[in-house]
Amino acid sequence: MVKPTDIKNPEYFHKVVDCQWACPAHTPVPEYIRLIAEERYTDAYMVNWISNVFPGILGRTCDRPCEPACRRGRVEKEPVAICRLKRVAADNMSDSDFERRLPKIAPPNGKRIALIGAGPASLTIARDLSPLGYSIDIYDDQPIGGGMMRSQIPAFRLPEEVLNKEVNYILNLGLINKHFQTYVSSLKEILAKKYDAVVVGTGAPRGRDLPKMPGRQEAKANIHIGIDWLSSVAFGHTKSIGKKVLVLGGGNTAMDCCRTSIRLGGSDVKVVVRSPFQDMKASPWEKEDAMREGIPIHDNHSPKEFITKNGKLVAVKFEIVKAFYDENGKRTLKPTGETVEFPCDDVLMAIGQENSFPWIERDLGIEFDEWDMPVLNKQSFQSALPHVFFAGDAAFGPENIITAVAHGHEVGVSIDLFLNGEDTIEDRPPPIMKSWSQKMGIHEWSYDNQISPDERYLVEHAKLSNCLDDIKTEVELGFTKKQGFEEAQRCFNCDVQTIFTENKCIECDACVDICPTDCISFVPNEKDEGQLRQNLTGPANNTAQDLMVSGNLATNRVMVKDEDVCLHCGLCAERCPTAAWDMQKFIYQTAKAGDAKCKK
Repeated sequence: MVKPTDIKNPEYFHKVVDCQWACPAHTPVPEYIRLIAEERYTDAYMVNWISNVFPGILGRTCDRPCEPACRRGRVEKEPVAICRLKRVAADNMSDSDFERRLPKIAPPNGKRIALIGAGPASLTIARDLSPLGYSIDIYDDQPIGGGMMRSQIPAFRLPEEVLNKEVNYILNLGLINKHFQTYVSSLKEILAKKYDAVVVGTGAPRGRDLPKMPGRQEAKANIHIGIDWLSSVAFGHTKSIGKKVLVLGGGNTAMDCCRTSIRLGGSDVKVVVRSPFQDMKASPWEKEDAMREGIPIHDNHSPKEFITKNGKLVAVKFEIVKAFYDENGKRTLKPTGETVEFPCDDVLMAIGQENSFPWIERDLGIEFDEWDMPVLNKQSFQSALPHVFFAGDAAFGPENIITAVAHGHEVGVSIDLFLNGEDTIEDRPPPIMKSWSQKMGIHEWSYDNQISPDERYLVEHAKLSNCLDDIKTEVELGFTKKQGFEEAQRCFNCDVQTIFTENKCIECDACVDICPTDCISFVPNEKDEGQLRQNLTGPANNTAQDLMVSGNLATNRVMVKDEDVCLHCGLCAERCPTAAWDMQKFIYQTAKAGDAKCKK
């Protein structure tokens, strides 16, 4: 028979909170959304800061893995605007109130840590470890902290003042020594300084090229690697570009390149990508923003030749391809035989990024695989040289800011365990979990279980002409407080869990009758979960989400709840005459450095 569900396992309800489960940093999303609805913006910011470290930055630039997971998107087209609500907290929080809540720095504990790179992963590690008394030396070749957040995200998406504020919250904590404009050319030299731990957080700094494509060398003066070009723009070295610009690639970097180009003088800017439009790696909203600014995207075009005249780039030749998919969804691009030429003055190549570690000597004891990537323990991020760790894009290849933050938290835990003499740092401290009833009366809850029927609210954009005239004018204006409140009301409160107490149930089926999604069933148990799923009032076909199964009841049936379609509305608990159902707020927080004592 299918065993009763162990709801005391913290991962069970964690998985039910789909948005938090999908977030690499496991941010308690419904909790901060409720706080926004209550206009407790600094509290909402603090919930974010503990988990994702950069609420204002991520509220503008996050890749939003939480939103496709949002339960609201299962009952209507659009999920809750989780990312933009994060920005509401950041835009309206009190700086002075927040600064009073920053962690106090413990006395120095005598341990020294070097962080190579000042991007989101390294900054997260510094945030987690400096309050524990670790002395941090952070190295970066840029003149100021932020890493790729500063060099590769244009100011019209991420204003400099927002970036500076959140980076400086960390750099000003204490026990952090900044070594900016310092290029680390040898890891051996860093190791010679006798640090207790070293973290490589240098990102994926090498943009991919097409070195063998005909005409590449002849046209090199007008062909630019996308991420290098964006960095040059960010630090004021590049201030213009040709009138006709082709951007090769279909990711977010390509979108940033094309939108930056039209702000630096490009009047005929095109994005040209090999893949079909729907397969592009760029986030849908990034493609929408580019097209809103009048930039066409030409898909199914494979570059074949840089065309030069008198030693100068004049065009790029493309072959038109067509996508075919097999039964497993694997794509093959086949030539159609048709070619086309697009004239251009400059080409920006945004066709991917790679890791690069020429400065790490290969005789230090750090192992590298066939792709020249470090061989790491995937749980601890520890290399074969025990006191050297990797984090962010440097660990497993290019990802995004929120993943780098998650890596930073994990590496912080690893270093704290390692430097406190733990033999097995893969054995992680458990998450912090607590739950409590939301019941205030017979039909009253301490959370608002009346869900707004409104569709997703649209965020206002600055006037297009103003945006294109100034590269530093932020395009998205963010939600107003009122819009933030209204959008917050769309959240289903998925962290308020339905708790079933078997010995109180009289099997009256009142909960079954009132449930708006038919997610509750009282049925005979089965040996096979697959069969049990099909026997429910509404078949539970999404096996990625668990079932809540009770023990045997008086009639030898079991209560089965399909967590996948529950709206957390609380109607079952309101209708139940014996209080067998309760609504309990569930708070889950991943362990951070300093929580290692929980393991002992």
